Order: sequence, then C-alpha cells, then structure tokens
Amino acid sequence: MDIYDLVHRAERKIKLALLFIVRIVGAPDHFHCPLPTRLRANFSGGFTGDQWKLYGLDGKKRHEYLSEFDWYRSRYVNAPFDYMLNNKVVATEVLEKYIRVPEIYAIRTGGVIRDRSGRPMDDEGALALLREKGQVIIKRYDKGKGEGIRRLAWRDGQYWLDARAVDAGAAAKALETGWNWYMSEVVTQHAYAASLYPETVNTIRMIVFRDPETQRSKLFFAVQRVGLEKTIPVDNASQGGIVCKIDLETGRLSHGRTLHDLTVYDTHPDSGTRFEDVSVPDWPALKEEIVALSDRFPYLHFVAWDVVKLADGTNCVIEANTSSGVNIVQLWGPQRHGELGAFYRYHGIIRD
Repeated sequence: MDIYDLVHRAERKIKLALLFIVRIVGAPDHFHCPLPTRLRANFSGGFTGDQWKLYGLDGKKRHEYLSEFDWYRSRYVNAPFDYMLNNKVVATEVLEKYIRVPEIYAIRTGGVIRDRSGRPMDDEGALALLREKGQVIIKRYDKGKGEGIRRLAWRDGQYWLDARAVDAGAAAKALETGWNWYMSEVVTQHAYAASLYPETVNTIRMIVFRDPETQRSKLFFAVQRVGLEKTIPVDNASQGGIVCKIDLETGRLSHGRTLHDLTVYDTHPDSGTRFEDVSVPDWPALKEEIVALSDRFPYLHFVAWDVVKLADGTNCVIEANTSSGVNIVQLWGPQRHGELGAFYRYHGIIRD
C-alpha cells in the first residue's frame, strides 16, 4: 500500500468520525425520542433515534437492520469514481450522452454565475434567464437529501419562489443560497405522476447494484417518491415526502409511508389519490433502460437513480447517487441479513 492509499484511508476515517457526531448523534429528532434512547441507538450500531422508533428496535431486533452509519460507510463503495456522482453538474454532463437529463442553464461557483457557454452574468442576468425560461430549479450541486433546492418561476409578471409569490428582491436573494449551485430545467412529468401530487416533480428511486454473483447490474429495489404541500418543491423522503414501494414485476404502487412518523397512507393527504390504484406506465421498458444504463458504467458497483417519466412517455434521470439511504428500503423490512446486507458484506461495508 503506497502513501497515497494510507492518506486516503485516514482521511476517510476522519470524515466518518465527524459524520458520526454530526449525522448520527446530531441527527434530526422527528420522533421526539428521549435522550437516553437516542444515545443507546447511536452507540448500539450507529442508529439514529428516528430509526430506533421507525423500526421499533430493541436490544435484539437491531441486529436485523442496517444502520445510518452503515449507510454512510457505503458511500465509498464506488471509490474512486464516487466523486463523479457526488457532483451533480459533472454527473449530468456524463449522463446526457446516454439518457435524457434536465438541461443546465447556468452554474454559480466561487460567487460567479456563468451560463453554459461560460459567459458570466450578475443576479439580474440570472433573473432575466429565469424570465426567458419561465421556471427553473436552483440546486446545490454539492448537497443531497433535497437540501438547498428552490423552484423559481416567472408568470403573469410575477416572481414565484416555491409555491408563493415574491418580489424581485426575494427572487434575487434565492440566487444567493450558497456559493455552489446550478440552475436547471423544470421538466413536465407524466400524467400518472402528476395525479399523485401535481405541485412537485415526483421521482422514482431505482436502486441498481452489481450483483456479486453474476457481476451484472440488477434492479434491487424501487420506490415512488411523492411530494406534499409541506415539502414543495421537493419529493424527498428525507424532507418528509411520501414513499410507496413499487412492485418490481408489475410497477404497481403500494401504500405510502414517511420517514418522519409511523403513519400509513392509503391515499395522498393533499391530492386524495389512492396509491394502490396507480402503476408506473411502461414499467418493463423503464426497468430495462435503467439497468442497461447502469451497465454502461462497469466501474460503479451501486447507483441510486432518480428517474421521472415525462409527459411524452420518455424517461429522464434527474440525478444519480452513489448511495441510497437505507430507511426507504427498510420501511418494508430489515435488510442486514437480506440482499442489501449481502451486498454490503461482499464489499466490506459491514462484517457481521
């Protein structure tokens, strides 16, 4: 092992130690878990207090589940190519050669906004671009879990930020959210997705990994993510959105769950749509396309694709992720000794 590998491993261990403090011990407490229980969860395998409540854990049952800290360790499974997916701009530039992705209009880095041709612009220039396009998404390209995403629109002579009317000053201020963001197209989703909830773009999380036995890409799990009025403009489960398991054979949705409470949703609380009455259109073709796309990247062992079916029936990859939170999988049952746990064990992410 050379000095570079040693330094890289040490850096990774330091990052994981910091993540344990910030993201495990300091994790949001949606279930109002008592402090002693939270600390027990944290130091009994790296679970958050939310997971302890969500899974109904106890001293024995916790050995059946993958923890939040297991997930954080899994984020390095694609190293050294994980950086490609972690930077959403770079990932988009690569993926657009193979599949429809939202068009990027402008990028802000180091405090400077530039369009795709490299031409710099000020905030007013960015707002002029917004007015030209009608609506855009502002997304931090170094963030995940739906953090730092804003939807800006211009219609009937009025700026709109997410779901509320704002003045030009507030619209310009939204462009100052962090140093690193990109402005991209707002895609028009298929009628089935809009029927779930029309105010958010409702994406499908498709988890594909390279099967340790066959070394071929395999669709392991999929959920339909659905936004709520309180999550606009995003549908992310980590922001409180609903997830429905997708039957991998039929494309039919299950009932809905969230990561923030134990409620089971038969219908969407805002739109009234009954989830189990909905199936993803052309599901077999979508599965085939995403698995084939995964096989184009033989150096990636695991990709969590966020896909939206467009109004014209084509498929669009909103983003690709080098890992996926274990909660949206384990809402439907433990995985430590299941297929995902076996994949983690094969790659040395977990050992027990």
